[in-house]
Amino acid sequence: MRTISSGGVDIPALGLGTYRLGGEAGSDLVAAAIAAGYRHIDTATMYGNEAEVGAGIRISGVPRDDLFVTTKIWFDRLEPDDLARAAEASLARLGLDRLDLLLVHWPNRGVPLARTMPALAGLRRRGLTRAIGVANFPSALLREAIAACDEPLATDQVEFHPYLDQSRLLAAVHELGLSLTAYRPLGHGDIVTEPVVTEIAAAHGVTPAQIALAWALNHPDVVVIPKTAHVERLKENLGALAITLSADEMARIRALARPDGRQVNPTFAPDWD
Repeated sequence: MRTISSGGVDIPALGLGTYRLGGEAGSDLVAAAIAAGYRHIDTATMYGNEAEVGAGIRISGVPRDDLFVTTKIWFDRLEPDDLARAAEASLARLGLDRLDLLLVHWPNRGVPLARTMPALAGLRRRGLTRAIGVANFPSALLREAIAACDEPLATDQVEFHPYLDQSRLLAAVHELGLSLTAYRPLGHGDIVTEPVVTEIAAAHGVTPAQIALAWALNHPDVVVIPKTAHVERLKENLGALAITLSADEMARIRALARPDGRQVNPTFAPDWD
């Protein structure tokens, strides 16, 4: 598994997103992913499945130190004391004594980053997590978060797929020495039906989904965490790591970007790039 070094840790470049994976099926899927070769598992308090993810990790039998586990704290728990309690509760549900990466899931307009980020840094110093970062932060807020934090940030986890132009954020992440973690890399799944994607897939002898994932993975500093509920898709997604796209192929897929390309935009979202 290729890794990306950022914020003091080596992050496996392709991981498993677990949004909406729950119950015994969710635990079994996590265990199956680890058996297939995944070493990066991403969850969040808001997903309501940290206990199931932890169970899947234990079922796998793979040593804890061989895995990279990420969780995220919801935006209503960003005051310092709330943040600490939320992190401790996540660890308890996961059944772990530490995380590899702890993220602020969304910024909160009502809680200044000057209060949240030092508290997040403190959790790293306490040993609750090996690395810290943010999610759904546009470039201006990312810079503000870094300025308010006395520990290095490892990543900004954001929506990232060909329909959404994230070039400004990519440039900022590269400049600041972070990684970008891509969620929803297949969009709603309609990217795999785009003629340019199916044509490139046929040329490489792979699936359109693998091409969409490879497009994200071929960006420097980008980690990709596709979610699937289907065991048969696990190895297919891993296969994207072996695909190298030409500059022309990358550009042709990038040209799918459109003004309405953002798919995750709740009412509490920040002002995007």
